[in-house]
Amino acid sequence: MPEDYISMIKKLDKLILKTFIGPFLATFFIAFFVLMMQSLWKYVDDLVGKGLDFITICQFLWYASASMLMLAMPIAILISSIMTFGNLGESFELVAIKSSGISLLRFMRPLIGVSIILCSLTFVFANYVIPYANLKFITLYSEIYTKKPAFDLKEGVFFTYIPNYAIKVGKKDPDGKTIHNVVIFEQNNDIQDNCIVAEKGVMKISDDENFLEFNLENGYRYEEKGRNNDTANEFIRVGFKNFKKLFDLSILQSQKTNDSIYRSNYRMLSSRQLGRSVDSLKKLEKGLDQSLHTQLRYELRYTGLTPEKYLKKISDSGDNFNTFIPDSVNNRVRQISVEKAVALKNILQQNSSEKESRQREIRLHLMEWHRKFSLSLACLVLFFIGAPLGSIIRKGGLGMPLVLAIIFFLIFHLMMMFGEKFIKEGVMSAFAGMWLTNFVYIPLGCFLVYKAMNDSQLFNKEFYFRVFNKGAHLLRLKK
Repeated sequence: MPEDYISMIKKLDKLILKTFIGPFLATFFIAFFVLMMQSLWKYVDDLVGKGLDFITICQFLWYASASMLMLAMPIAILISSIMTFGNLGESFELVAIKSSGISLLRFMRPLIGVSIILCSLTFVFANYVIPYANLKFITLYSEIYTKKPAFDLKEGVFFTYIPNYAIKVGKKDPDGKTIHNVVIFEQNNDIQDNCIVAEKGVMKISDDENFLEFNLENGYRYEEKGRNNDTANEFIRVGFKNFKKLFDLSILQSQKTNDSIYRSNYRMLSSRQLGRSVDSLKKLEKGLDQSLHTQLRYELRYTGLTPEKYLKKISDSGDNFNTFIPDSVNNRVRQISVEKAVALKNILQQNSSEKESRQREIRLHLMEWHRKFSLSLACLVLFFIGAPLGSIIRKGGLGMPLVLAIIFFLIFHLMMMFGEKFIKEGVMSAFAGMWLTNFVYIPLGCFLVYKAMNDSQLFNKEFYFRVFNKGAHLLRLKK
């Protein structure tokens, strides 16, 4: 191979790499910043009024947006590849390169290697960094959520973060203090929970921030005094016009959430840990089937005569079931049969509920396992969408390339969301749901590469205008 040709190839490789790196870095940080702001907007209500320091807010935003990198990387590769090849096509550099005998795939080779490296980095990040970030996020979020619970009381939802209490407000005024239809359960009674019901009230945090104060109006307090299993317990109902209730928050301010509580969640696990968890869950599911068979054998035990033979014996004799049972025990047999049927129904319903729960956990674990690989490979797939698109449209800048990138990425994201929904509902398998987008985009990428290598006029409006005029002319001649 001539040295001049080798030198030219090296210069072209450097050219394509320099042209690609700038747009990629810019689009990556812009996409990541936009997705991070989306996370901030989602959790802004939980951050306002907490008195959080700047470092805590930065940690919260980083942990919340770490998983967004899995989306920022593919969209950055898609936009930058369209811009890179669009700029080269607009300046006729692609035409010059092709005329020199260098194919488009050979010109794309350096960026294919870069895309493979980015795929690997994305997988490493998804497999090791994101599970840790998710664990730290949920731990930090729990601590922030319970820091000042007066601001986190949602309408119609029980707040249970204060030990031994469950609080619900029916309506909350815009001032954030006035509340209506208040229900408070005190979970510190051995007999049953004491209850406070009030029409309205005002809540506030004490000056030392150690107490949550409720000033209630027009309500009742229900309380039962006595002992368990005692039929002579005393039930008390006290009405009030004004009642002050204090909740101790000092425990919430001092306690730290232990992250070990959330370590078993499927979002906190690596691919290897997910594989082991799936194996354990499948063993538990198999154990449920064995337990069901054991229970059914115990409940449906027969003495040498199977139900089929028993029914055949009755039909052959021409008698019905009542002729085999004496009248003296007929009612008792019927009662036992009903009880047995109810017991079997409860066993089957309980087993069905537990098995459905296990199967859902398995689907979620498999979905997360496939996500790590499918989204990582999507970086390479979207590059093979963007590069030929840019060479076909031959437009640089942020106009047409950005529009096309957003359209293709929205379709990609929607298919991914539909796939996740179908997996959670059990409509599709985890493999089919998480790889749906790649299965659709890989043939599309091959088609676009073929069109780009053959100088297709796929996005040339003049080409379609000429085709339309030619068709109209042939139609007129036929008439």
